[in-house]
Amino acid sequence: MHKVIFDTDPGIDDAMALLFLHRHPEIDLVGVTTVFGNAPIELTTRNALYLKQEWGIAAPVVQGAGVTYDPVRPEGHWPTFIHGENGLGDIDIPETMEAQADARPAWQFIIDTVRAQPGEVTLIAVGRMTNLALALKADPDFAALVKEVIVMGGAFDLNGNVSPAAEANIHGDPEAADLVFTAPWRVTVIGLDVTMKTVMTSGYLAEMAAVGGPAVQLLSDISQFYIEFYKHRVGDGMVIHDSCACVYLVAPHLFRTRSGPIRVVCGGIADGQTIQKPDGKVFPPGHWDGHPSQLVCTDVDGDRVLEVIRAAIVEGKTA
Repeated sequence: MHKVIFDTDPGIDDAMALLFLHRHPEIDLVGVTTVFGNAPIELTTRNALYLKQEWGIAAPVVQGAGVTYDPVRPEGHWPTFIHGENGLGDIDIPETMEAQADARPAWQFIIDTVRAQPGEVTLIAVGRMTNLALALKADPDFAALVKEVIVMGGAFDLNGNVSPAAEANIHGDPEAADLVFTAPWRVTVIGLDVTMKTVMTSGYLAEMAAVGGPAVQLLSDISQFYIEFYKHRVGDGMVIHDSCACVYLVAPHLFRTRSGPIRVVCGGIADGQTIQKPDGKVFPPGHWDGHPSQLVCTDVDGDRVLEVIRAAIVEGKTA
């Protein structure tokens, strides 16, 4: 079993990823930590609690950071045109939940959980990496006890999606991302280079909902706003960014990777740009030296990724 803490900012594609982690038979979801991003932290936490309640998720929800790692960074704009005013496609959500968040801050929950199960916990981060950066700041040594870190973010051989240089999750907190990428743990980055090749059509989702019961129908309802946003970008369907990162955990053979240290541009016109120095390429001394090599995904078998998602979400089994 893969023990997972899911660090997320629900978010429509976050919802699909959460249901995948909950239902995959080889994954033990041990915690859901929230971060600002697709909506303010109060909304992303409420959304996580709502999905926990509706889908019967046992893992605790823990509220995390509501501002960037560097507090002097100006606050960004909430992407309401992608995820709706409430972050979940503007479906009806109760203002209050029966489920309650864990009392600890997310960074403390992450440290506590990893230290209680050294070498067993994978962190999957699909929003700003602020919570992970705060955990590293509070307890740098805990990084060596993390099994693996999987990140949805960045763009390496493509343009970004919030600027020509940067992808949204990295651009939202570049200082946090740079700290996470240069820390002494194993990181795999699932960026736009592969997620933009993984599109779930509206028909594919409708077929899942038709046979998947109320939980998958709720996911379909949440996703309609997202599908509408992507109509003018990929045609019919939606890009399932965050689920790609979760599929990598159980099916890494569906992805092609490249190894090398990664740095993030913090400031200027390329703010949030992710740059890898591939292993084996020689440059004069620079800012990538002395940092661990991490994996960047460069290609993906998108159709088979969809099969893995469908099998877990609809049937509760591996593909």
